[in-house]
Amino acid sequence: MRRADLRDLADEDLMALVRDGQARAFEVVFDRHSGPAFSLAYRMCGRRGLAEEVVQEAFISLWRSGARYDRTRGSVRAWVLGVVHNRAIDALRRHVARDSRDVADEGIAERLPAPELTDVEAARREQSTAVRGALAALPQEQRQVIELAYFGGFSHSQIADMLGAPVGTVKGRMRLGLAKLRLSLGDRAEVAV
Repeated sequence: MRRADLRDLADEDLMALVRDGQARAFEVVFDRHSGPAFSLAYRMCGRRGLAEEVVQEAFISLWRSGARYDRTRGSVRAWVLGVVHNRAIDALRRHVARDSRDVADEGIAERLPAPELTDVEAARREQSTAVRGALAALPQEQRQVIELAYFGGFSHSQIADMLGAPVGTVKGRMRLGLAKLRLSLGDRAEVAV
């Protein structure tokens, strides 16, 4: 099939072709979803180079695992953004671990002056850890919309478009997820979320 003809196909039909090893179909999927994928990666990572690396790793993984796409679990865009989200988290963890190892190995941490508000920073880190734990405990659908809204900066309608879900469904997942976070975090939810 010509690339122009492939552009007329739905994402799900393209993924069936990708499963059969058709690279041109995957090019169309990449063209459609690489922009939002990069946007999400950049907002999560904060660095262009790292975001580009995350998107590249994600799409390589998607090409290799094209047969694993299951249309009953959501849209292709949601699948792509889920993979990018997970790759971004992995990349951030790798960079944080590497950076902390580098500082610890050189003994620089002991020579740096402590920040003036060490107790405030410690409390902020404790809150951050609690929020991450509470987010991890949420059902995947609720966690995903909260992360896209609060960490990705997307509106309800943008999230609905990305996930292929009605705006009301996105708002409902958001409302339920935030209520569960408030219950889980108590008073800290107002500060952290």
